[in-house]
Amino acid sequence: MSIRVGVRVFVPCDTTALSLGADDVAARLEREAQARGLSITLVRNGSRGAAWLEPLVEVETANGRMAYGPVSADDIPELLDAGMLEGREEHALALGATEAISYFARQQRLTFARIGVTDPLSIVDYLAHDGFRGLEAALARAPREIVEEVKASGLRGRGGAAFPTGIKWQTVLDTEATQKYIVCNADEGDSGTFADRLVMECDPYMLIEGMTIAGLAVGATQGYIYLRSEYPLALEILQTAIARAEAAGYLGDDIRHSGKCFHLEVRLGAGAYICGEETSLLESLEGKRGLVRAKPPLPAIEGLFGLPTVVNNVLSLAAVPYILAEGGQAYADYGMGRSRGTLALQLAGNVQRGGLVELAFGATLHELMEEFGGGTLTGRPLRAVQVGGPLGAYLPQSQWQLPLDYEAFSAAGAVLGHGGVVMFDDSVDMAEQARFSMEFCKVESCGKCTPCRIGSTRGVEVIDRIRADEDRDANLALLEDLCETMVDGSLCAMGGMTPFPVQSALTHFSADFRRPADGGRS
Repeated sequence: MSIRVGVRVFVPCDTTALSLGADDVAARLEREAQARGLSITLVRNGSRGAAWLEPLVEVETANGRMAYGPVSADDIPELLDAGMLEGREEHALALGATEAISYFARQQRLTFARIGVTDPLSIVDYLAHDGFRGLEAALARAPREIVEEVKASGLRGRGGAAFPTGIKWQTVLDTEATQKYIVCNADEGDSGTFADRLVMECDPYMLIEGMTIAGLAVGATQGYIYLRSEYPLALEILQTAIARAEAAGYLGDDIRHSGKCFHLEVRLGAGAYICGEETSLLESLEGKRGLVRAKPPLPAIEGLFGLPTVVNNVLSLAAVPYILAEGGQAYADYGMGRSRGTLALQLAGNVQRGGLVELAFGATLHELMEEFGGGTLTGRPLRAVQVGGPLGAYLPQSQWQLPLDYEAFSAAGAVLGHGGVVMFDDSVDMAEQARFSMEFCKVESCGKCTPCRIGSTRGVEVIDRIRADEDRDANLALLEDLCETMVDGSLCAMGGMTPFPVQSALTHFSADFRRPADGGRS
């Protein structure tokens, strides 16, 4: 058969793909090509976010990239025999044109437009796909003009609190100080979430660009990425990307010969979930124990080392380059109500097609779980879904038509949070899930306030008594009172939101609290 010289073949290099054997696939591909006298150029790209298709191998053809997956190393000989390098579709793993795969084609990818397309560490690749256009636009504007563009976009914090990003930036800009900071919260600890990791491993220059624009907007010259220690590959990629961005003039003392300065460093967390809370993160970044600070003062006024600080999530900062490049209104044209732009949703748990889905606000939870997720992996009926991490409510079927919108979820007593969606089939014991929520808080509480520190411990004990049928009705009433105390009296969202999954389980799955602990669903 006739093979083009140097056919480009893409094999992902992110954590998910590597855990599923992507390095073995790449090595086998190179060996087989050499043995057959075939000329290929192997590109280690980022993942497109469809975990269920990883490792997803793509071949560049005259008609665009053709996809094959999930591919194992042992599949390579057969795929080559079937004409993979010519983009043929005569193999069971052939998926056709990558962009035409329904899972990707039905998304609205603004923030994640480049992931899986580019080599994550290639600045040339990044520039060829609209990279640093936002930064160039920001360099030509006054700080207040940058802030106004972000405000016009309607961008809100993607870490969970959904606070308007432009208002936070405005506060830091208006606060006088000799030094200001940009801090990226990359301590992604919510269950079922991995969007931050995908940004850092698959499109790191986007985060660097977003943080640099933030620095220009508020007058900050130093930035820190607070990265969870469980992401060693993200650390390696970020450090390399920062060094290359500095060498290319996109970071440092004289950004693109503008005379403007911004420096960036990565700092590792130590495995504490509470350090995902912004003030606890700042304490940790200062070298102290990660304890929650009382507010006020707000970090925007007295943050890192007591100075004005922007603290934003990875996804918030990653959205900024698009906003500056295309304009705030272009971003705001997506979404609904006060929830503008897109949200990175992460499907996990008992799901057939797990992975990243970027959609404009307004799609329903049911659409996400069925049309993208394909239902449960076990094939059993879906019973519950937890949205927004371990502190999010468990939603029953009656709430699956909720639009993915901050206000709609809040009105239903739920949270969108960081966009994690964890699905459960009908074998789940919701009393056990409620216990897990309390135990999680017990383990991860910083211990500073009594309702969280003691309430979570007592909560586990009360749920254990309920499940053991010890004075069940009295203990159910006690659990409800305890939840109210934690919501009203806790210093931060750790204790204040831990009752949400417990209360939702009590409300929507009350029968599970009236069975013995060993009487789970079959």
